[in-house]
Parts: sequence; C-alpha cells; structure tokens
Amino acid sequence: MHIHPRPRAIKVMNLLAACSLPNVDLSPAKLQHFFGCGAKTNPRGVVGVELHGNVALLRSLAVAEDVRGQGCGTRLVHEAEDYAGRSGVKRLYLLTTTAEPFFRSLGYAVVNRDGVPDAIRATAEFSALCPGSAAVMAKEL
Repeated sequence: MHIHPRPRAIKVMNLLAACSLPNVDLSPAKLQHFFGCGAKTNPRGVVGVELHGNVALLRSLAVAEDVRGQGCGTRLVHEAEDYAGRSGVKRLYLLTTTAEPFFRSLGYAVVNRDGVPDAIRATAEFSALCPGSAAVMAKEL
C-alpha cells in the first residue's frame, strides 16, 4: 500500500472513530502532520505526529480491520519516525492501551510517566484524552 502525507481530514476522523481512538482535539493544523496508507481519498490506515521541539507525540495509529497484518501500520510508523527525525525530533513518545506489543516490536520501550517532558505532558492526548492506565512508550530517533 502507498504511504502519502495529509490524507483527507474527514477520512482520518472516520477511521479514528471506527478504531475507537480520540479525535476531538485534531485541528486542521494537526492533521497536516498525518500520513495515510492506501488511496489518498480512502486511507486504510493513518498516523499522526505532534511536534514539540526536539520531542514529539506519535498519535492515532489506526488501521482498518480488513487490512491489519499487511504491514500498513509498520510502514506508517516508519514514515512518521522519518518525518519526526527530519523535523529535528530526538525522542518520540506515544500512549497506548492496546498495542504495546506492536510498538515494542518497533523499538519502543515503556517509560515512567513522571519522566515525560512537559511539552508532551501538556498535550490533550496525554493530559485528558488517554486514560492514566495507558502505557507510555518512547523511542530515540
């Protein structure tokens, strides 16, 4: 499947909702840092990056159920990591309630919430949208 920047906003929102991922804080500016997998007009997977200086939040990795296991998620994460690295990010964080083994397989490790930089802690996803029980993971780029 083809990876492309800036998939259509409505398609991103619909896919996130179908995968039960938060999307209420996704402004048009934030959606500019999203990538899609599949047709640009109908992505089958999406992921975003929130840039905060030399750290960033990987967020909203969602892959349609009918294409899971075909590499879309892995390719999206790699694209997001490359983009973050080109943008000056040194460490990428994420929160997950369901995909810890997947992210661990891509080199992410669980980190202590107390050690997360203030810029990441202040994001809506970290501070309000994800439950406190979500695993916080990070990867050096």
